[in-house]
Amino acid sequence: MSDPLVLTLSCADRPGITANVTGFLFEHGCNILEARQFNDRESDRFFMRIAFDPLEADPDALKRDFAAYADRLGMDWKLAKRDRRRRVLIMVSRFDHCLADLLYRWRIGELPIEPVAIVSNHPREAISHTHIGEVPFHHLPVTHETKLDQEAQVRAIAEETDTELVVLARYMQILSDEQAAHFAARCINIHHSFLPGFKGAKPYHQAHARGVKMIGATAHYVTTDLDEGPIIHQDVEPISHADSPEDLVRKGRDIESRVLAEAVRMHVEERVLINGQRTIVFRS
Repeated sequence: MSDPLVLTLSCADRPGITANVTGFLFEHGCNILEARQFNDRESDRFFMRIAFDPLEADPDALKRDFAAYADRLGMDWKLAKRDRRRRVLIMVSRFDHCLADLLYRWRIGELPIEPVAIVSNHPREAISHTHIGEVPFHHLPVTHETKLDQEAQVRAIAEETDTELVVLARYMQILSDEQAAHFAARCINIHHSFLPGFKGAKPYHQAHARGVKMIGATAHYVTTDLDEGPIIHQDVEPISHADSPEDLVRKGRDIESRVLAEAVRMHVEERVLINGQRTIVFRS
């Protein structure tokens, strides 16, 4: 089998799109491995993801021929290699549990990424629990006065490393509107789902004081609206009166790590399509 490809697309809904797209692949001698579609009634848009083996077909010729068809329908589309590891820049502050989890999943081959850089506003010694190994580490401290310069350095690192996705793995700095716009649709953040109810320091302690019965985490794309970007993945964990604030923090670390990892996986596998303020997620 040749290297599988993934075709993702969205356009105004109309009859015959599925038949035409699958027919196009058949006519070019391709073998479909997985196909999912969704017709959004509210926006009247059509979304599709197809993984296929091109067999003897030339990927460049496929791309050229499909572009002509897609242009006629006003499609937003992308054709990518399915199994290629996506180049990821990870940003982190002092809390490194999400970073450690991402690197572990990468090292054991569970997460199809290639970490090209780690950027932190704290020195490497502050992330002492994580085995960074040979991944390039960049200490870029930030203050109110240096924020724009620091963000320019981040963009430069992303460009130099051909970064495809930026992951905020508990990076405790708010990106400027310019930075959020620059990395639009290719920057993922994680936060506890208490927002906006428990903002500020020690949210799990605040939750314990209020007697909450469920905690959770949300992974979403970063936009200029703080923590309100299109949601990719969420999960929850039941708790009880017997849980201490430290128990909530422990459980919170676990759920944040697994929610972020799953969001990254679905993004790099080309399973997430943005639909305005929402996402279409074709889960495996």
